Amino acid sequence: MKLGDKTVLICDCEHSMPLDGRSLCAAFGVQESELSLHTNLCRSELESFAGIAAQSPELLVACTQEQQTFAERIDEGGFACRTGYVNIREQAGWSDEGAVAAPKIAALVQEAALETPPVPALSMESHGVCLVYGRDQVAVEAARQLEDRLNVSVLLSDCDDLSLLANMDLMIASGTIIAVAGHLGAFEVNVNRYARMRPSARAQPALDMPRDGAAARCDLILDLTGGQPLFAASERRDGYLRADPADPVAVQKALFQIVDLVGEFEKPRYVDFHADLCAHSRARITGCTRCLDVCPTSAITPDGDTVAIDPYVCGGCGACNSVCPTGAADYDYPSTRHLLERGRALLGAYQVAGGESPVLLVHDARHGAPLIEAMARFGRGLPANVLPFVVNEVTQIGLDFLLAALAFGATRIVLLCTSRQQPELEALAAQTGLCETLMTGLGYESGSVSVLIEDDPTTAETALYGLLKSSARQAKAFRPQKEKRANIVLAASALAETAPAPVDSVPLAPGAPFGTVEVDTDGCTLCLACVSACPTGALNDNPERPEVSFQEGACIQCGLCKNTCPEKVITLKPQFTFTAQVAERQVLYAEEPFECIACGKPFASKSTIEKMLTDLADKHWMFQGKAADRLKMCEDCRVKAHFEDTNQPFAMGERPRPRTTEDYLRAREAGDNLADED
Repeated sequence: MKLGDKTVLICDCEHSMPLDGRSLCAAFGVQESELSLHTNLCRSELESFAGIAAQSPELLVACTQEQQTFAERIDEGGFACRTGYVNIREQAGWSDEGAVAAPKIAALVQEAALETPPVPALSMESHGVCLVYGRDQVAVEAARQLEDRLNVSVLLSDCDDLSLLANMDLMIASGTIIAVAGHLGAFEVNVNRYARMRPSARAQPALDMPRDGAAARCDLILDLTGGQPLFAASERRDGYLRADPADPVAVQKALFQIVDLVGEFEKPRYVDFHADLCAHSRARITGCTRCLDVCPTSAITPDGDTVAIDPYVCGGCGACNSVCPTGAADYDYPSTRHLLERGRALLGAYQVAGGESPVLLVHDARHGAPLIEAMARFGRGLPANVLPFVVNEVTQIGLDFLLAALAFGATRIVLLCTSRQQPELEALAAQTGLCETLMTGLGYESGSVSVLIEDDPTTAETALYGLLKSSARQAKAFRPQKEKRANIVLAASALAETAPAPVDSVPLAPGAPFGTVEVDTDGCTLCLACVSACPTGALNDNPERPEVSFQEGACIQCGLCKNTCPEKVITLKPQFTFTAQVAERQVLYAEEPFECIACGKPFASKSTIEKMLTDLADKHWMFQGKAADRLKMCEDCRVKAHFEDTNQPFAMGERPRPRTTEDYLRAREAGDNLADED
């Protein structure tokens, strides 16, 4: 069967999946003669596979378990064939509802046919310099196992019960790590109470005089203290491994892992940061701190008016992407735009194939995929209307993806997480809550988006089968854009068009990244400090007259305008507006310009001049009388009036003409003595 430029091969895995050729043809929209259904493609039909591969530049095989077998056969034949794989067995066919899963299978194949864009990568290098940090003999024994493969040093928090080595081939010291930073290949460690072991120690360890502030660099850290990890979100720190010293299996597993961390490695650059979109601060006044608040590895730090993201420390959770209101922190593994393209293809193909009430199950490959496999092998499998959608990290999902998936036709979205992610789910919970507020505000039933935190496949399976099937919703597909807020606006507009109870706007909780601003015009002087501080251009001025205008669609509620306003007349009002008015620029306040009393040139707003007169002319001696009139003049007339004032304290008489040599010669001829005049 052809799907664009790809030849699709489908196998029912020795009849273990109840695949019906006629239903599949209807789902794919092809003639029955175009679909060849295989039953043992990886064994008895492998030569048939080879024949197809020899004639096909691109293949899409509906099997992931035996992809190594297929790849080896392609290499043996020397076929110039690009091959992709999609799992229709655990995700669709192996299910109590596998007989009616044809629409899902068609959707999974259509999604897999999309090309994945390349992902930028970083280079990291480790020379094998390893620090084993422990508290007892376990750390020493672990170091002895590593010393033939790595350059090992041992740092112990307690040396009292240490068995001394007859051959002192390890560098052993005592001390406590008080600070550590860095990543694979570039760790920096600071130690207090540092003391090396003396070679003369006999029965008990003897140490040199301890000192504070010792520092060292290493490529790898093996933490066997059993206490608190040295890093927040330590499992995301490349080059840092941690194991419970009381668990020999965990220790050996860590040893097997760390010996392979020598050489050059590539790490994805998870986040594509756009500093020009960042709204962190302006003029040393802090605005948006959303990414700083949710980053579990502290890879994000303030950097002047923006933030800086250390790509080597970034663990790729994507929480910054989910909460960033402008798209400055754009997840790029792959991009959200590609995820939206996949979601549109998956949900669109499912509905075209006749599928009903699609539930999008968003999961990662490390936790979600094994859970789904366990359901398929030992349980009922996934329901036929639950469409699995794999992402790198569930925590990367933001409002733009959630609204778009619902607009594309998903009746529910379930975000499957593990309990180990519990500390990192705050940002995800905020995004799902925001989505729920918008959906219920438009009259849709609650529960459109939910987070399922589950490690047990049986419990997760029961929860998925227990989902109430929502009423069908008209899908409104749109082409995903690169800009985050553009996708949010397009998706929200699509949902508003078919909403059960459409409204113009929905009020949101404080801190939401959408809304308007209100200005107390009685106190506003139109100083335009708010315009200068606004990082997104939501607030703007008018070069022709004193005026401040506002575009709600560009406002991210960062609060910079409110914090900058010297008169404290700005109030934030979080809300989401669905009408076209959100893209229009509205005048918040305007007044007639003040004209210079000398030349008549308009140069400032009336309220600004009145404020200056009130605060200066009536209270300060330097602005009394004629000096007060200069406040009412433009910049040119003000300077002119200042130097024409005969009472100014710095006024001077006419400057004397300089005397030259000719003056002295002329005076000598006339018999005058100019020196006497001096």
